[in-house]
Amino acid sequence: MKTILFRAIPFQKNEVTLALESGVDGIITDAEHLTAIKELSKTPVYPAQDFTFISLHKKSDEEEAVRLLHQGQSVVLAEGWEIIPVENILAQSTTLAVEVNSLERARLAAGILERGVSEVVITPEALPELKAIIYELKLSQGNMQLESAQVTKVTPVGLGHRVCVDTMSRLQTGQGMLVGNSSAFTFLVHAETEDNPYVASRPFRINAGAVHAYTIMPEDKTSYLDELMIGSEVLIVGADGKTTLATVGRCKVEVRPMLLIEAQIGEKTGSIFVQNAETIRMVRADGTPVSVVQLAVGDTILCRTDQAGRHFGMRITEDIQE
Repeated sequence: MKTILFRAIPFQKNEVTLALESGVDGIITDAEHLTAIKELSKTPVYPAQDFTFISLHKKSDEEEAVRLLHQGQSVVLAEGWEIIPVENILAQSTTLAVEVNSLERARLAAGILERGVSEVVITPEALPELKAIIYELKLSQGNMQLESAQVTKVTPVGLGHRVCVDTMSRLQTGQGMLVGNSSAFTFLVHAETEDNPYVASRPFRINAGAVHAYTIMPEDKTSYLDELMIGSEVLIVGADGKTTLATVGRCKVEVRPMLLIEAQIGEKTGSIFVQNAETIRMVRADGTPVSVVQLAVGDTILCRTDQAGRHFGMRITEDIQE
């Protein structure tokens, strides 16, 4: 995830307020404005003299940037940088900040050498696109490849502890979390965005499944549902494969009657335990939610397959059967 800073030089209080409300990670400003900005938010504020701003005009500028980075200094490449010099610097350093004045330039900076720069410094010219920049660089996690799986079993299995993941975000129809008994086969469990005659919608909630289940997390990691806690960032996936982040505000673990759902994609099979209730939904191939109590053998739902093999949530190469 990229660190996003806003360069409040020259200082304009309305611009700083907008940057803070949009969710930047920090503000860079002149020393005389530090106190005023710190009174607005607990977001870090950095004096400009803590950074060395370098404009890349010739090879020696590139070499100077590398030299300073190796000394542990914070280097920011002034707007106007080009891709090849930035690639050369990134090849010799794990940290680098660049200024950007538009969403297009932010995208470019985030993708250089596939890993991109570590910090993006937003200039005042980019303020109209700031929210879009923050979404793409901090919330969007790319696309997940989802497939249509055929349901092969839906059966009650008694009581179990299930986890409701209440996020700090209002989710949309088609969105949910990828959950399953194996990291190699996960089901798109839909958020409670839909109304029904018995209970109001709770679009912030995913009634995700049993405590032991895996959920796919940001940065290609997994977590047991029982390990999620207040402040955890979880991966939200849409029926179209687009992903974003949401922060957990609360997890509710309660004993409830459960269903076992099994499904198949080609020769691969997977399963999940979810609460046996009308409000818990999977997602059909067309993106519409379907209640688990209406789900039947032969129906198709969206799932994701992967290679098995996780250790403390990290991908490993090992002969593992789940």
